Amino acid sequence: MALIRRNVLLAKDEVTYNTDPTPSAANDAVLVENLAWGPANQRMIAREHGRTSLAPVQQIYGGTLWQITFDVRLKGSGTAGTAPEFGPLLKACGMSETIVASTSVTYEPASSSIGSCTIYVYEDGKLYPVTGCRGTFTFEAAAGGAAKLSFTMTGHLGTHSDTSLPAPTLDATDPVAFLSASASILGYSSPVFETLSFDMQNNVIMPSSANAADGYGEIRIQGRNVTGSINPEDVAKATKDWIGEWKAGTSGALQTGVIGSTAGNRWQVSFPDAYYIDVPPGDREGIRTFDLNFGANESSGDDEVSIVLT
Repeated sequence: MALIRRNVLLAKDEVTYNTDPTPSAANDAVLVENLAWGPANQRMIAREHGRTSLAPVQQIYGGTLWQITFDVRLKGSGTAGTAPEFGPLLKACGMSETIVASTSVTYEPASSSIGSCTIYVYEDGKLYPVTGCRGTFTFEAAAGGAAKLSFTMTGHLGTHSDTSLPAPTLDATDPVAFLSASASILGYSSPVFETLSFDMQNNVIMPSSANAADGYGEIRIQGRNVTGSINPEDVAKATKDWIGEWKAGTSGALQTGVIGSTAGNRWQVSFPDAYYIDVPPGDREGIRTFDLNFGANESSGDDEVSIVLT
């Protein structure tokens, strides 16, 4: 019997795509929630032989990839200028990582030199090693909660085995609550809102390859389309004209401000040039809101969104 909640996830940057860098429990453990895994793009070959019997012929396995999904709480490493434990995952989701020693770690979209990672999934007595992982993620933060990143990673399954759970060394830094934000929406400061979310919407492609044992070649990120939503309370038109700006194609910065007060565990999410896609009305406990759906433009290239840890 295997208990689903007894699990450990390790993630490590690959130097060469699809080459296992051997993650270790001491250095590469990531604290995750809602871990799930299984085949992706699996092929089973159907055979429509002419036979005297109407029964089908057994299908033949023709290859598969492996998909892993999980949530990670957004937090710093505890030391300003030191990358968080989930850094390899963000880089494998098409984000660049810029480190300023003792100061900050910034993640922004990349269009070249996109990383990949190896993920080890341990589940109560078994190990599933998955190499060449790339994927996509979403972000969600709600007032009074801890912001989370939800990952969908796809890679090549190695040889799974019966293996005892390792004793991981996990970052002891606690996530901070989404409070005391100094948010702004296209020039409107201090909106009253409850949630902010965004979706990288990476277009992850999985080309076939007859040379590969699993039938698939290098997993690649072929494109992205960053979109999000935020739900501020309605205000007078003279204060902020959500509908008018939507019709006019107005764009501008949307940001959370710095969340957290301790160096090494502060974060900020910013969109330098956001625009409204849709402005439907909402209702929060009888108060009129606008459920603003927005897109994110580049400002100076590959910077539609940034996650900054300080």
